[in-house]
Amino acid sequence: MNVLRSARKCSLRRTHGVVWSMTTPTCALSRPFSDERVGTTFSENLKQKPKASTPLRRTASASLPIRSNPTPTRSSIQPVLTFATAERYIPTRLRSHLPPHSQKLHDAWWVPRWGKNGEVFVFPNGSFVCWGATEEEARQFTKQVLAPCEVGSLQEAETESLEFVSDPSEKTRIQGDLIILGRVAPLQDPASAPALQPPDPALDIATLLARYAFSQALSRSAALAVLEESLEDYLSSVAQLPHALEKTGEPGLSREALIKKLGVLLKFRQGLNLNRENFSDIPDLYWAEPELEGFFKAMSGALEVKMRTNAVNEKITYATEVQSILRQLLTESTAHRMELVIIALIAVEVVIALIRDGPELWHMLFGEPHGSHPKTSTT
Repeated sequence: MNVLRSARKCSLRRTHGVVWSMTTPTCALSRPFSDERVGTTFSENLKQKPKASTPLRRTASASLPIRSNPTPTRSSIQPVLTFATAERYIPTRLRSHLPPHSQKLHDAWWVPRWGKNGEVFVFPNGSFVCWGATEEEARQFTKQVLAPCEVGSLQEAETESLEFVSDPSEKTRIQGDLIILGRVAPLQDPASAPALQPPDPALDIATLLARYAFSQALSRSAALAVLEESLEDYLSSVAQLPHALEKTGEPGLSREALIKKLGVLLKFRQGLNLNRENFSDIPDLYWAEPELEGFFKAMSGALEVKMRTNAVNEKITYATEVQSILRQLLTESTAHRMELVIIALIAVEVVIALIRDGPELWHMLFGEPHGSHPKTSTT
């Protein structure tokens, strides 16, 4: 796991597998979640002591009163599972593969019911969020619905896992590492609500947009994790360039190869900062709905999205500078070789000129050689 993500492998964590604890806010680790495209294996949960380094981990104990003191109005603890399975989804295909009663909800597609008691939000950045669904149901959703719509499918799905409870007597919020779905303020703009009311939603419609706001932050975090993983692999592939330059004075890569790798870095930066889902802008919905904006920002802050985005940018900047210097060295080396070739060509031309025009030049400079007289005929 890379350094960028190590700060948050805890109660709210990103792992290459999806597990959760139904009673305690401890962290667990399992083998990768994937579908049948790469083979699926699910192992027993393996407890792992988490690192106390993220805001959620440091405040995880704040959720203990909710977990350990059930009330008549409070539901059981249920999972929130987030998966990034591709670079993006094709909207036209996605629309035709979604279950009945699915509808567009701002930047996502909302599936009101999936499996027994789950709902799903599908985002165009190649990720989806399941509320109340099991691992197996999430795997089936990937295989049956999303697989035909994926562009740039990942061999291993990047995941986030969290838990939530419903309690109408509480205020909707994040407490420690637990989402509490409860009371919400009326919408400032009624047009923000879904256009159609589904006949049999799995969860309460009253907190739908709160779940959407939390889901959008989780989706961004999972998509950012994909970039982090790809960037880490890329940095590993070029890690020996400075060492090769130090030892041999040569980068060990051609100029064309370095330019290609520089293009990969520019693609990373574009995906991080210039695409529609750029990890830093606040979606338009939240400008009119301050409470939903609070939910979105609270989850984004808990997942340290801004800090991780800045860290990725800094790594990209460093890698770009290194490769730019190496490319400049290659350019200078090429120019030096060209200078030597030109000098050699000039020398050859001088030698040829001396061989061809040497006698004439000698005559022009020194006249006839001493003692040499033209022959005359006598009669």
